[in-house]
Amino acid sequence: MYHFFVSPDQIEESLIRIQGKDVNHIKNVLRMRCGEEILISNGIDRDYHCRITEISQDQVVSEILGVDQEGTELPARLFLFQGLPKSDKMELIIQKAVELGVYQIIPVVTKRTIVKLDAKKEESKLNRWNSICESAAKQSKRIIIPEVTKTMTLKEALNYAGEFDCSMIPYELAEGMAATKAVVSRIKSGMSVGIFIGPEGGFEEDEIELASSMGVEPVSLGKRILRTETAGLTALSVLMYHLECQM
Repeated sequence: MYHFFVSPDQIEESLIRIQGKDVNHIKNVLRMRCGEEILISNGIDRDYHCRITEISQDQVVSEILGVDQEGTELPARLFLFQGLPKSDKMELIIQKAVELGVYQIIPVVTKRTIVKLDAKKEESKLNRWNSICESAAKQSKRIIIPEVTKTMTLKEALNYAGEFDCSMIPYELAEGMAATKAVVSRIKSGMSVGIFIGPEGGFEEDEIELASSMGVEPVSLGKRILRTETAGLTALSVLMYHLECQM
């Protein structure tokens, strides 16, 4: 079943009006017809099982058949602070992080970051990255579309995470898995959780010290050294399993 997002003001008592770019996609790409059923999310807290009743030049009208308020979202908000990687690795990270339930992705510049984005490049990248978020959210049947924010320095990112319930930073010199298990076990429904991932080459020691001084807990992801595009997804997978088991 195809999946679309609308804003709350497009939802009426018994019908939903899809407008904007999705109209062309439904009409001319998917070539859908009246009578076909679709899934529509309000981007906040519920899904609607609908049937298309009208397709016009500027809107697609669907009648609401059922409402699901449980959805597919994790019971905690996971924030991925991703050190900017080289080439197109960020696109893969974003796509898979959305599938794993991330709430927000924050690109971070650290001392070992090689990629440099000026204002024009950053705007273009953000448009591309958020488009990937939307596509991945539709594919994985998310209720919300996670956001990729503007790039932050590590200090800005640490300040941003200052009010979170828990934050962790995978580090190859961190203690063993017992310490990681202790951190993960404290994470419960309703919490906000930050995950800090370094770029290629990881974090420098003083960056780990800074993060620790600001309440971010170093953790281990095992004995093997993981690539930047693997580490964040591994941490998200562990947290997804842990949180889903609580539901």
